[in-house]
Amino acid sequence: GLNGVIFVEALHYFPFVLLNLSASLANIDSSMEESAQNLGARGWTLFRRIVFPLAMPGYVAGAALVFVKVFDDLGTPLLLSQTNLLAPQAYLRITSVGLNDPMGYVISAILVVFSLMAMAASGLITRGRDYATQQRGGGGLARRPLVGWRKTVAWSFIILVVVLSLSPHLGILLLSFATVWSFSPLPDAYTLKHYTTVFADSAHMMGNTLLYCGLAATIDVVLGVSIAYLVARTRLPGRRLLDGLVMASLAVPGLVLGIGILRTYYGVELPGGVPLATFWGMLVIGYAIRRLPYALRACDAALKQVHESLEEAAENLGAGKLTALRRIVVPLITGGVLAGFVTSFATAAVGLSETLLLVTRDVDAPISYGIYVYMQSPAGRGPGAALGVIAVVVVALGAWMSHRIAERERLRRGRGGTA
Repeated sequence: GLNGVIFVEALHYFPFVLLNLSASLANIDSSMEESAQNLGARGWTLFRRIVFPLAMPGYVAGAALVFVKVFDDLGTPLLLSQTNLLAPQAYLRITSVGLNDPMGYVISAILVVFSLMAMAASGLITRGRDYATQQRGGGGLARRPLVGWRKTVAWSFIILVVVLSLSPHLGILLLSFATVWSFSPLPDAYTLKHYTTVFADSAHMMGNTLLYCGLAATIDVVLGVSIAYLVARTRLPGRRLLDGLVMASLAVPGLVLGIGILRTYYGVELPGGVPLATFWGMLVIGYAIRRLPYALRACDAALKQVHESLEEAAENLGAGKLTALRRIVVPLITGGVLAGFVTSFATAAVGLSETLLLVTRDVDAPISYGIYVYMQSPAGRGPGAALGVIAVVVVALGAWMSHRIAERERLRRGRGGTA
């Protein structure tokens, strides 16, 4: 029912807030916190008056993305038989009635309007406020040890969240090793046969996923940094319109985007008679279009915390605009850039709506397509679960590597500031 949808969506999408908020907290100058403590602020007052307001760009960016993603999510409501929502209704109308049914497009338009309203609200919350700090050597908030009841409460919360977050992964892991699993708490027997099947028949899907999602995420962070800089640091006419147009792509469900690409480009053929709409490069473009807002909001939130005086100082020392952007701005917003890259990569790796429409050949299929095909029959659920485990590992490794890079960059800035 609806409660199950809300629970699953919250469990699935809270990392969007976590990634953006972590980047914002890492960008807060520790001297701000120390100054407040010297003036007597402690505990809740310190958090409410200093820490949370300075981290607001990251929180708002993550919360807006979660709202939009949940609003147009299709898979979770369908799997939990909760079809009385806008996204499932649009899908059912388009697939059951046909492409010429107007109600499917009316519902899609409503989805777009509400998503745009959410993005506009996030911009209004942070508009007119300055979150930047001039001193960057602090390297984020100071770390402090937790003792006594605070440590107990913190660990209890962490364990609860981790257990809830990993329980679906544990179920998929057990299914990937199970030979028979019917009505018992654990599988009756275990085997490696499903992984053998996957590596023998679907190894190309793993390579395709890394290629497609890596290219799409790279395109997104390059465009995200560029657009965020144009909007925040220039007086280019129409820059706000550009930001709005980019965010509008987030409001378009993947199913509608796939249909649009098919209807627009299917008549265009590449050498060899392959339709342009089903060429794997179009899938990369589709992934990049849908995930560009994630990278843009993450880069924009990080850029808001870099004071313009840092660029001005570089330009006063002879650096041009591009040099200041490359040597000053981009290194200082590394956390936000990596947050955008990981979010784009991870969501593209599990994107299914546009994938089902644009993939026509097995040789071009990514992991998400393979999972869907395997799960269509009871005999394929074991290999499908094995492929799902591989997808989780790929996304987790990407997130871990990005976290390590961001942490190393934070420590490097801290040593540079101290020197």
